[in-house]
Amino acid sequence: MRRRPRSGVVAAAAAALLATAFMGSAHARDEAPPAAGHQATQRAIEAAVAAGVPGVAAEVRDAGGVWKTAAGVGDRQTGAARTKNDRFRIGGITNTFVATALLQMEAEGKLSLDDSVERFLPGLVTGNGNDGRAITVRQLLNHTSGLYDFLADPQYAATYLAGDGFLQHRYDTLTPEQRVKVALSHEPPFRPGARHWYSNTNDVLAALVLEKAAGRPYAEEVRRRVIEPLDLKATSNPGTNSLLPRPSARGYSRLFADRPDRIDDVTEANPSQSWGNGDIISSTADLNRFYEALMRGRLLPPQQLKEMKTTVDNPDFPGASYGLGVERLTLGCGTTIWYHDGGALGWISLAAFTEDARHQLTFNYNANWGAETILPIVNAEYCPPAS
Repeated sequence: MRRRPRSGVVAAAAAALLATAFMGSAHARDEAPPAAGHQATQRAIEAAVAAGVPGVAAEVRDAGGVWKTAAGVGDRQTGAARTKNDRFRIGGITNTFVATALLQMEAEGKLSLDDSVERFLPGLVTGNGNDGRAITVRQLLNHTSGLYDFLADPQYAATYLAGDGFLQHRYDTLTPEQRVKVALSHEPPFRPGARHWYSNTNDVLAALVLEKAAGRPYAEEVRRRVIEPLDLKATSNPGTNSLLPRPSARGYSRLFADRPDRIDDVTEANPSQSWGNGDIISSTADLNRFYEALMRGRLLPPQQLKEMKTTVDNPDFPGASYGLGVERLTLGCGTTIWYHDGGALGWISLAAFTEDARHQLTFNYNANWGAETILPIVNAEYCPPAS
């Protein structure tokens, strides 16, 4: 849903396939009959599957209660249906969990959003015009740091995100520092604070800052502060475990740009390669519970929630703006939603919600293509039909 500058190789990989989101048969064996008010959403989900997305799992929460559905297949080899309670890799939605933990620590006086990155990670962000002394924690969270996105590095993308590179290196363990160094081999595209530009490097550094400030592993801190208090039983940080917990679908990707009809099963991959910027596993129900608690003030004091919802314009996507781990968008029908999307090899996820969290929609594709079908689902749920 954000437009992110990417190299040609990365454009064939996970996160880049969300870039154009706002610009087979449905095997719906696990679908519940659409509840009143969700028929249009059901049709839009079925249309996404008919357009080629293998399967979709979704949950809506509103004044009418909870509505869940699944369409399409979860396993292209066996034909097994997609199920409503599938767990999946949430990609960039991980950022909201990290931002929430950091804002809790700010409320406790353990850090300030205006602290420099250098304070927590001395000597790490340096070279080629990069300077951790000039970048703040706030700029990491709202993506105004100016740091290059390591996923846009052609060699990194060719090695870990596309084609034979991914197939050969999918089980490699990488450290966050290794990925940050890829970014620091490039000059920053702009000075800190000049504009918003989504960079996965910011997310990795934010997780490293969380670790240093907390004095414990990032995954442990997120679990202690968010996952356990909300009893999110389907949510986890997998470490280096390449498998998905059950129930889950298989994730698929078109890894080879020169062979667009080839589809590979990319379900198994070492999560260390997305540590801090996309490694969390969850479900539609857990994500709805998380964002409901967040937006209703159960996780953050009023001042920190206000900081989270203080946004900067996204110049690549007029009408959208980015806060601290959440984004805001006014749809064409005039409805304003908050949201976060998440792309990973084999997965696209979106969590959208009104500011009071009384109307929520979270859905997941078990493929990282079909981004052009995302907005029709959102519009179907949040925009009333034309009279």
